[in-house]
Amino acid sequence: MNFLTQIDNLALIALLLVSGAALFLPTLSTLISGKGLSPSEATIWINRRKAYVFDLRSEEAFKSGHLPGAKLITSAQLSAGLDKMKLDRKNPVILVCEGGNQSRKAIAEVQKLGFAEVASLDGGVQAWQAAALPLVK
Repeated sequence: MNFLTQIDNLALIALLLVSGAALFLPTLSTLISGKGLSPSEATIWINRRKAYVFDLRSEEAFKSGHLPGAKLITSAQLSAGLDKMKLDRKNPVILVCEGGNQSRKAIAEVQKLGFAEVASLDGGVQAWQAAALPLVK
């Protein structure tokens, strides 16, 4: 008897392949679209790993409240602004916007500048506030 030709074994093999693919999809999504951090993970990056935090929102939104230690930089100024700052490329970078979409799109641009680890805050400032974390004015 051949293991691969039995119907029961084929069903098990198919189940194994489907479940393996389902487990790998979140990892694949992260690799394609960039890393997203929860507010608690972002706090750990800021406090323990000395991450740079860049707020991509408008100046008015930034002044109304931003993450502690965040620096205002618009998406249009991102590449030029980060080059001018002469930052240590080994330190991680967290990009923040209002809802998380704009910062996720900017990850690739920052990675091209040579930063080793770049992530966006999932849910942006809205998620930060929903987690009852403080904003600085």
